[in-house]
Amino acid sequence: MKADARRPVIAGNWKMYKTTGEARKLALDIRNASVNLTAVMDIVLCPSFGSLPAVGEILKGSGVALGAQNCFWENEGAFTGEISPVMLADLGCRYAIVGHSERRTHFGETDDGVSRKAGALVANGISPIVCVGERLEEREAGATRDVVRSQVVGSLRGMSAEQMLAAVVAYEPVWAIGTGKTATPDEAQEVHAFIRNLLIDLYGLEVALRVRIQYGGSVKADNAAALMAQADIDGALVGGASLEASSFMKIVGYRTGGDKK
Repeated sequence: MKADARRPVIAGNWKMYKTTGEARKLALDIRNASVNLTAVMDIVLCPSFGSLPAVGEILKGSGVALGAQNCFWENEGAFTGEISPVMLADLGCRYAIVGHSERRTHFGETDDGVSRKAGALVANGISPIVCVGERLEEREAGATRDVVRSQVVGSLRGMSAEQMLAAVVAYEPVWAIGTGKTATPDEAQEVHAFIRNLLIDLYGLEVALRVRIQYGGSVKADNAAALMAQADIDGALVGGASLEASSFMKIVGYRTGGDKK
């Protein structure tokens, strides 16, 4: 169900890479190369927490948005090692990733925690990028839909229809993250359409048709156009390929065969 009103959103998740100096240079290169593209899509850069201020300064006044890789669900408090949505908003963040599979796997994050984070972000004017996706053994067991349904329902619990319009859902099959394996366009579209139908059940047709659903999992220049051509794929959450400006811009420029700069 392709809706013309759904503006593509491509986010670079830099994970735990790039020193502040490296992050500043990468952000500058991407900002300069994105001048003619931000009018037709949302481009988001998500550096590590330590580089958020520096990257934010580079992106200020450009069409490229600043994003964070995580947050806590309280605005303040005795939560050592955490960062609040208030702090992220103060730094100029417009997006934040929550529920990434690496957070779920390595740090025991749950759907309940993800839903609390998503709600806190929206309350502070930040769009959550809510990640869901199945592991390889779950896919091979034929449990993809059950896993994705459980994560979507659990991770969005408590979100109103109005709040959902500020959110992005990212389908990231865990077996395709950092492995070089990618769901085929048809495989990805099948799950995206399933998620869209879940959103219809949860929020109604009008809202579901406006929510953007990204694909994440070894997105590269050579598969971006085919993935984004699918009816229910509205962008990409890019990992490794976002760590170099040239490879990221080829994905961002998928409509014209990739930016050659």
